[in-house]
Amino acid sequence: MSVNKEKNSAIKVVDLEKSVKTQEGMLNILKGIDLEVKQGDSIAIVGPSGAGKSSLLGLLAALDTPTSGEVILDGVALSNLNEEQKAALRKDKVSFIFQSFMLVDTLTALENVMLPAELAGVKNAKQKALDMLDKVGLSHRLTHLPKQLSGGEQQRVAIARAFISEPKVLFADEPTGNLDGENGAKVERMLFDLNEQSDTTLVVVTHDLELASKCQRQVQMENGQLTEITEVDEKRAS
Repeated sequence: MSVNKEKNSAIKVVDLEKSVKTQEGMLNILKGIDLEVKQGDSIAIVGPSGAGKSSLLGLLAALDTPTSGEVILDGVALSNLNEEQKAALRKDKVSFIFQSFMLVDTLTALENVMLPAELAGVKNAKQKALDMLDKVGLSHRLTHLPKQLSGGEQQRVAIARAFISEPKVLFADEPTGNLDGENGAKVERMLFDLNEQSDTTLVVVTHDLELASKCQRQVQMENGQLTEITEVDEKRAS
């Protein structure tokens, strides 16, 4: 008989608020956000443009500071950290995938993937990078520069780079936004395969409802608030 182990919390958000000053006065970007994501789970943040999705992602990833409330990332309350400590936490716990790929133009695919591992002082960075590129089907493109790769290939390099550091949490901001349907589907499969293999928590901001439907939960945002949390797939969520 199998026993379900209680998962640790990867992200916990308590009464999160974010306001900015504008010429018209204070603008409330996020209002009273409460959310918890367990380790190894996948969650999609969806909603119309201007709903606050990317702002929430920035706060969850310790890239921005809330006006009030708390973000607890892998058991650490971000409000207790200074900027240097937040940067160290991101380096140790977090990886990112962006819509625009964000590869270094002058580095090959292999060098791009090796970079975060080398910065972290990993001794076998090259072998790990080779293994990751093999997992995303790019062993034949190791020496190619980003400009020599298709959009889908560039995003697969970005995925390999994101997973090489074995992050606790991977934040993906519109990861299929610049890809056609076929390449978008390939990237989706890789994201979730690596998510499951590595027990990495996956937080995706997306307009792509097909991608969102593959996550265990969808968080609907509107006007800076969470309006609905939907369990998408009971099998994946169990």
